Amino acid sequence: MMAEVILCEGSACSVCGQGRLTRFRVVQGREYLRCPHCEATIMAQANWLTSEEEQTVYNLHDNDPADPGYRAFLNKLVVPLLERIQPGALGLDFGCGPGPALAGMLREAGMEVKLYDPFFYPSQAALGRQYDFITCTEVVEHLHRPAKVLRQLDGLLKPGGWLGVMTCFQTCDERFDNWHYRRDPTHVVFYREKTLAQIADHLGWVLSVPRKDVAIFHKPL
Repeated sequence: MMAEVILCEGSACSVCGQGRLTRFRVVQGREYLRCPHCEATIMAQANWLTSEEEQTVYNLHDNDPADPGYRAFLNKLVVPLLERIQPGALGLDFGCGPGPALAGMLREAGMEVKLYDPFFYPSQAALGRQYDFITCTEVVEHLHRPAKVLRQLDGLLKPGGWLGVMTCFQTCDERFDNWHYRRDPTHVVFYREKTLAQIADHLGWVLSVPRKDVAIFHKPL
């Protein structure tokens, strides 16, 4: 078997696969790369945390499903998604984390929701069926191999299904160094709206951006 290519300057973009990564900048010892095709910003693989270090960070997250502020934050995705899916639809909360508040809110709205998270809910059974909708809230920025995972999600989504994504869009290079989203060491990919449009085009999805930092993809019938 050939060795896996290390994600570094000159390697193929891990988001779109169509651009060759160039150096964007180095911030506090971390190197960031830029794809000239989809404009994703990607942390060089040499700066990634280990799985154990990642989980240590995730264990510190306090996403209380009963917290009104957190529920208001999640409603940025819940409200436009519920406008698109049918009552009783079957969904997957992919990367749900230790406190799957989003799944609970969708269940309250009458949806059936399964859970998957590689650290907290590593259920392979959840990955063995197709869904009417999939949610990924604060997930895609953590993905080491985004294109591979997005192809997996495409396979999990029924024709006519919906994929809801929440992530802070990267909009201003001048503010990147001090951006709170960049400072999280588990965040290794940053997406522009153009990046998401390129993903949709590549996978044959239709993209809508109903509000800031929310993307909803539709997989046509």
